[in-house]
Amino acid sequence: MKAIAPPTDSTPITATAQIGHIHLKVADLDRALGFYRDVLGFEVTQYFGWQAAFLSAGGYHHHIGLNTWESAGGQPPAPGTTGLYHVAILYPNRAALGEMVRRVLQAGIPLEGAADHGVSEAIYLHDPDNNGVELYYDRPREQWPRHANGNVAMFTRSLNLDDLVITNSTTPVTGTRRTIPGGQN
Repeated sequence: MKAIAPPTDSTPITATAQIGHIHLKVADLDRALGFYRDVLGFEVTQYFGWQAAFLSAGGYHHHIGLNTWESAGGQPPAPGTTGLYHVAILYPNRAALGEMVRRVLQAGIPLEGAADHGVSEAIYLHDPDNNGVELYYDRPREQWPRHANGNVAMFTRSLNLDDLVITNSTTPVTGTRRTIPGGQN
């Protein structure tokens, strides 16, 4: 593929722009719904026939689209190929993240990593179609580590998962626990 030439106007995107939603190709719609709806708690806002579903948090039209239009019964991409690394789901605070991690562990879903990035705390796992999923919360901006020049100074350090889940959960943790490696970026 040919390199893209930089634009002559380098005005940055407006600060209020956001990533609106993600749309994932999945092999089995019911299996994907079992993860995104039943474990993570997103609500189905609409089915599009029997091949697609749209899910959201808080009544938005959709944050996640799932479809089997080109992927029914398909396999995940092979390692070493391009594609989505992970989708990151932002929680409003540490307590909400801790409660979600408890739900994930209770569902028996293995965690791939857990990290303190200075600006955030993050948990990494995979959905049933092997798409990477990051569950995280951002610390307040005034707490973000910074270099002397004012730029953000993110890092990857181990995260005390027990503290995150036990301190911030309203219900006891059950399910499989295991030692997990440091997080991903």
